Amino acid sequence: MPARPAASRRTVLRGAALAPVAGLGLTACRGAGDDGSAPLTGPVELGPENEVAKGGAKLYRESEVVVSRSENGALKAYSSLCTHAGCPINKLEGTTLICPCHGSEFDATTGKVLREPAVAPLKALTVEVENGTMVAGRQT
Repeated sequence: MPARPAASRRTVLRGAALAPVAGLGLTACRGAGDDGSAPLTGPVELGPENEVAKGGAKLYRESEVVVSRSENGALKAYSSLCTHAGCPINKLEGTTLICPCHGSEFDATTGKVLREPAVAPLKALTVEVENGTMVAGRQT
């Protein structure tokens, strides 16, 4: 019986590259909501209204919510779970949210995608001020 040739470096690397496609090691790229963090399902107090400056935004990591304020003072809130793979977004630069998992970027003032791989906008939430405290509600 002839000896089998040893696998080349290229063959080994090609096999390793195809393993995620076969379903092995896909833990970092799961569908939204599969990452164990549930989207906001009820009202949550965020903080004092004056924490968000006009033309700015603030990320509330613990609540997975981002709130922005327009120049006219109107507040908007969005879920900060990335729409690509459900990762919690943990970085806000100015009014740009940056997902740590695959680099998607979103506009915190509109929820729109600024950089793929995400293609769907962030989910809008209600936001109200009660006794000077911002309260985010269910998705709209």
